[in-house]
Amino acid sequence: MIETLRNPLSLRRAALRQSYIFALLLLLIAIGVMFALNPNFFRPAILNGNLRTYLPLMLLAAGQTIVVIAGGIDLSVGAIVSLVNVVTVVLLGTAPSAGQIVLAIVAGLAAGAAAGAFNGICVAYLRFQPIVTTFASSFLIGGLALFIMPTPGGSVPAGLMDAYRANPLWIPLTLWIGAVVLLVWQIVRSTRFGGYIYAVGGQPLAAYASGVPVARVRLASYTISGLMAGLAGCAFALGTGTGDPLIGLSTSQPITLSAVVAVVLGGTRLSGGQGGVAGSLIGVLVLGLIRNIISFANVPTWWQTLVDSLIVMFALAGPGVAALVRRRRL
Repeated sequence: MIETLRNPLSLRRAALRQSYIFALLLLLIAIGVMFALNPNFFRPAILNGNLRTYLPLMLLAAGQTIVVIAGGIDLSVGAIVSLVNVVTVVLLGTAPSAGQIVLAIVAGLAAGAAAGAFNGICVAYLRFQPIVTTFASSFLIGGLALFIMPTPGGSVPAGLMDAYRANPLWIPLTLWIGAVVLLVWQIVRSTRFGGYIYAVGGQPLAAYASGVPVARVRLASYTISGLMAGLAGCAFALGTGTGDPLIGLSTSQPITLSAVVAVVLGGTRLSGGQGGVAGSLIGVLVLGLIRNIISFANVPTWWQTLVDSLIVMFALAGPGVAALVRRRRL
């Protein structure tokens, strides 16, 4: 029965491999506009610096994509970023040894995965609504981050920050990490678990009837999202050189909303069962360039928030509008 379930999913995947074409087109347009406004933006040093600022959101969007494909959503990722950021910086201390550095990073990532697993248990086993559960847990996780570090502080060793700013083989580290994320996703998607993710998000009842462990798949998706948010928190620590309990909860650039917008731009349907990580990464680049364009064009920054919100609203309304059009045609 699982093979019967996978056959339509395979057809769907083949059709949706091009789901990020729209985001790719937007990316090309944004690159052209950015080049017209500021050709210096594409100088290697400046481009590398900007790509480095995009990296945390790329990691966050990759994790959010898996949750959304599985039929959920995670509004607590910004709070998880803050928690991992402060846990990592606090454990690093002032003059950490190599072992202490490894321990701090592992503990931070474990905290992120544990927070994601908590969301997964509430959604998959306690049957709570994902949007309400993760919104509520964001306050719990954010409060824990403030308890650990009430005010920004701490420091990151200069060697770690230099490694984060490096360009291996003259290629920005962000591109290397993005390539690794895509490679891992391609491997996961080719496994049985990858098929389960699409099945659970697209047709959960049929998946359950076919023997798919729906609850475990949803739990795993939220755990992976928490782990990716943990990586984003570590990236923020390496980029800023300090800890900040509010870094993932900023109201000026809400990273959780940005991650959801990037996922939608990349062709992942919020109702689940469709999309991929590649499109979400392209969506992050589009959002980053739009913000730079707004900055260089002297456009009020609130336009970015307005655009992000409208994208999410259209994504939510899209399936309903499409269904209404189909009914009227029939």
